[in-house]
Amino acid sequence: MPRPTSDVQASETRATDAALDDLRARLAGARLPEAETVRGAAPGPRRWDQGVPLADLVDVVRYWRTGYDWRSFEERLDRIGQFRTTIDGLGIHFLHRRSARTDATPLILTHGWPGSVAEFIDVVEELADPEDADAPAFHVVAPSLPGFGHSDKPARTGWGTEKIAAAWVELMGRLGYHTFAAHGGDWGGNITTVLGGRFPAHVLGIHTTFAEAPPGMTTDGLTPVERRWTEETRDFWRHRAAYAKQQATRPQTIGYSLVDSPVGLLAWILDKFAEWSDTEDSPFETMSRDRILDNVTLYWLTRSGASSARIYHESHNSLDPELRVDVPAAVTMYPRDIEKCPRPWAEKRYRRIVRWSSPENGGHFPSLEVPGYFVEDLREGLAAVLAAHG
Repeated sequence: MPRPTSDVQASETRATDAALDDLRARLAGARLPEAETVRGAAPGPRRWDQGVPLADLVDVVRYWRTGYDWRSFEERLDRIGQFRTTIDGLGIHFLHRRSARTDATPLILTHGWPGSVAEFIDVVEELADPEDADAPAFHVVAPSLPGFGHSDKPARTGWGTEKIAAAWVELMGRLGYHTFAAHGGDWGGNITTVLGGRFPAHVLGIHTTFAEAPPGMTTDGLTPVERRWTEETRDFWRHRAAYAKQQATRPQTIGYSLVDSPVGLLAWILDKFAEWSDTEDSPFETMSRDRILDNVTLYWLTRSGASSARIYHESHNSLDPELRVDVPAAVTMYPRDIEKCPRPWAEKRYRRIVRWSSPENGGHFPSLEVPGYFVEDLREGLAAVLAAHG
């Protein structure tokens, strides 16, 4: 089995008791606005028209202060295995779980915003050591993006998706994985696309929930469902993407609030978990409060509200329009994701799509919303990719 180089060090991350006490004190002393003027609306999207409803936020803040257990999350990270390495002067934190199977394939999982490695902790074990001996197994690596979680914060510009993808190739090489498969969604999907397009000598194939077509595609010849997808995506970017424009243009400005106020940070992130998930009213219909708070607390304790927002400043709309992916690709379009790309469009960039899946349920956070399906879909997609690679 390949061995990591000396550049990789085991790491344990521990919040101080003082930091956790400070968080609880800030939550107890939070100043909140009055209720939204659509208060009293029936359960459903209308209730969230002005953002996170006050009653919902108060309930989550109370639980965060009095019931949530951060130490349990730290222990889960340790059980998976936490490591650090320095690439181009920047410390990168990552989870690494080696499979016990000798036929396992190295796999890098890349999260996006407002996610983190917390998205993957419920699926790593099943991917590494499946109960079914016939299911594919993977040596799983899940890095924290630069400026996210326990990775270092870039002190200068330049850490966009192209550089991150190159860093991931270096990271996998240091672990002894000179060829590997890759998966990602959101920014992770963008980075996975760059990995497949720029580094075909290292990338066996990709699985993504975020396929991005080249610009200038026409709706001629699309099915009614595919046309609806394009209309929904257009509506999202026209009417519901103010967060992206803010973070792409003024990440420092919003960063002051996100780093200073845990309630502000919670509302900023919870709003996306609610709007982008496959639920009728609340994100907690499919995701636990604990898992969402694992994610938010990780942002809070690492003070990464501003630094994580800067990925938009670095890379928003920056994917090379000429980039093509010739390694085998598997694509899954979850029905309630914020961007859904018709297959005829995707095929213009991903030129060897070997599996295309459109499940009935799931949104932007499938590893948290439908973890069982997510694992099976990822396995089947990567099995098709590896078979096509030969």
